[in-house]
Amino acid sequence: MSDVLTEEDFQKFTAFRVRAMGQRLREMCEDEAYDSWTFEEKVKEMIDAEDAARQARKVAKLVREARFKEPAACVEDIIYMPERKLSKDRVARLAECSWVENDEVLVAISKTGCGKSFVAQALGNAACRRLLPTRYVRLADLCAELNRARMAKDGTYFQLMDRFKSVKLLIVDDFLTTPIETVNSVDLFEILEAREGRRATMIASQLEPNEWYLRIEGELIADSILGRVASACRYLDIDGPNMRKWIADNRPKRE
Repeated sequence: MSDVLTEEDFQKFTAFRVRAMGQRLREMCEDEAYDSWTFEEKVKEMIDAEDAARQARKVAKLVREARFKEPAACVEDIIYMPERKLSKDRVARLAECSWVENDEVLVAISKTGCGKSFVAQALGNAACRRLLPTRYVRLADLCAELNRARMAKDGTYFQLMDRFKSVKLLIVDDFLTTPIETVNSVDLFEILEAREGRRATMIASQLEPNEWYLRIEGELIADSILGRVASACRYLDIDGPNMRKWIADNRPKRE
């Protein structure tokens, strides 16, 4: 402990809301390896520690607000194998989030169990790390949220619609796995229409776009929805084994 700084002094860093800076100073005071550092070097180390801590808090807040089903999903944990047809280099490029910043549409297609939801959430987590507000939601849950808000008749429906329309990255999982009602088709169209060219959207689905028609009531609204998604987007096709089973079978070996 420093001969000059007291415990009360260190507690003031917390009171001043620079706790990480105070903690780093305490560590330097207790470690002789830092005795040879200049004053400026020590100040820089404290500033970097506080900056990193604040960045981590911002990311953690964005991850909470994203409402991921698997908050810990990250690109570092994606499993690559030839049969998955998943390029590590391409995932790394997508994780840089230029497509999010450019307000593009990304569509991930895979059969059940191939890990599209994990990949979608991992890319969402990458966006949060870059401080890009993100929301993850299954289409069925999106419709349910909007239906409950619509029934409330207190304005929450319009507030919820605005949030879905305006969040920087909207990830819609299990897209059109089951048919949706006409009223929800209209909701979906309004959201995608508002986001087109203005916000980034990621769609994760078990079905190819030409099969989405079968899940949407009304040919006109179906054409309108597909036009907002399928006409100008990036595709990420994922194949391979059932990843839930693969992970369960290989966990003891990996551990």
